[in-house]
Amino acid sequence: MTQSQTDVVILGGGHNGLVCAFYLARAGLKVTVLERRGVVGGAAVTEEFHPGFRNSTASYTVSLLNPRVIADMELVRHGLRVVERRAANFLPFDDGRYLLTGEGRTQAEVAKFSTRDAERLPDYEARLETVAAILRDLILTTPPNVVEGGWLAALPEMLKAASLGRRVSGLGLAAQRDLLDLFAKSAGDWLDGWFESDPIKALFGFDSVVGNYASPYTPGSAYVLLHHVFGEVNGKKGAWGHAIGGMGAITQAMAAACAEQGVDIRLDAPVAEVLTEKGRAVGAVTEAGDVTRARAVVSNLHPRLLFDRLVDPAVVPADFTERMSRYASGSGTFRMNVALSELPRFTALPGAGDHLTAGVIIAPSLAYMDRAHAEARLNGWSSKPIVEMLIPSTLDDSLAPPGQHVASLFCQHVSSDLADEHRDTVADLMIETVEAHAPGFKASVVGRLALGPRDLERRFGLIGGDIFHGRLTLDQLFSARPVLGHADHRMPVPGLNLCGSGAHPGGGVTGAPGHNAARAVLKDVKPG
Repeated sequence: MTQSQTDVVILGGGHNGLVCAFYLARAGLKVTVLERRGVVGGAAVTEEFHPGFRNSTASYTVSLLNPRVIADMELVRHGLRVVERRAANFLPFDDGRYLLTGEGRTQAEVAKFSTRDAERLPDYEARLETVAAILRDLILTTPPNVVEGGWLAALPEMLKAASLGRRVSGLGLAAQRDLLDLFAKSAGDWLDGWFESDPIKALFGFDSVVGNYASPYTPGSAYVLLHHVFGEVNGKKGAWGHAIGGMGAITQAMAAACAEQGVDIRLDAPVAEVLTEKGRAVGAVTEAGDVTRARAVVSNLHPRLLFDRLVDPAVVPADFTERMSRYASGSGTFRMNVALSELPRFTALPGAGDHLTAGVIIAPSLAYMDRAHAEARLNGWSSKPIVEMLIPSTLDDSLAPPGQHVASLFCQHVSSDLADEHRDTVADLMIETVEAHAPGFKASVVGRLALGPRDLERRFGLIGGDIFHGRLTLDQLFSARPVLGHADHRMPVPGLNLCGSGAHPGGGVTGAPGHNAARAVLKDVKPG
């Protein structure tokens, strides 16, 4: 057992914890990061899952990583290289047709199914981008926070809200209506109002169920769609790409940037308790009994994990505890990696090509997605699941032996409490689902790793398998994330702050919550 002193101790070395640590250390604070696992990165890691085959284990593709974070941490200098997919998405259909999207090809592809939809597509994209641009501007700002006390205490938040109001009013009435629709409506209702053909609605509607245990017709799912479009790759807005070396390359570059600033990163150091004295967070105790005292504690953990297991409930206000017990967290996600002896051959588009670098989406319509969700709620999983498959080895030959490949399967929908004994049954189903569109795929699988929601919770602390650290619903967004009154990253225990995806702007590998939390901590803890 040891005792040490630092300015800030950060619980969890996931990407947001590393981002927060970097900004705090760069400002002159002494920072210690305690990471439970033997590798930094949280859910953004690259690991060998079959002899000779490596891949991103949980998060698996790049777009939302904030450009300012990339620049400030000099991640490119520290080895990060992101390449764009040569095609964006590939949707094969049962009737032998397909939709292949990407720069310079989407409109013509949509015209194969509906000339009307193809004509409407540029207007749809322009109006969606108008709203996405506002969100992009708000990602690195702290939302207006509801505070108790008189007008003097509330004044800074009122000014912040007024500034936000000016931004929104500058949109124009049509865009303000779009903004309201995208926050309140279902993705299905939003897309049905724009398009008539199933393929284009399936293409956009898929984003509304990614990591979201919901139907595309669930109110609020339009925001989840929007959440997935405000990213960029190498300056190209809305694009998705691959980090050479997998998602772990991002967090390894972040760790190198932190080390350069003097951050002390301690691996194999699971935290057992947030140390509190006189109602204030003053450090952390590991399971081994090591004590790290600090002027501030910052948690990169899922907020329910933090308050259910690490913080003494006696120091937490009862109303906050009650609301945190109801904090919605659960995903329909089933995550797989498969090692392949050869590339798949799709019936709709045989042979090699740009489509194999794309996100392959097996979900032909919004109705298909709606049924998948309904069946999963009834039976634990859908017999006709939603599958997105990426083959990153088509862009990165470091992941597999020569001539062989790895594929990431991101699958919906399964119940968040799927029992372990059903894992292989569901994994077989996911492979059969791809096999139906690419005969021979099943025979090409030489190894696999299957992670259901419970596995994601045990391995990465994702409660209910929720990749966003809590659902992206209106009651858990912006000023209400994670709970109204704590949008400024300061938790109800003085000295305790939140820097993970349970804080604004939510999930995805963005680095934004870590960036914003560091700004809040630096207001409270001055260097020196």
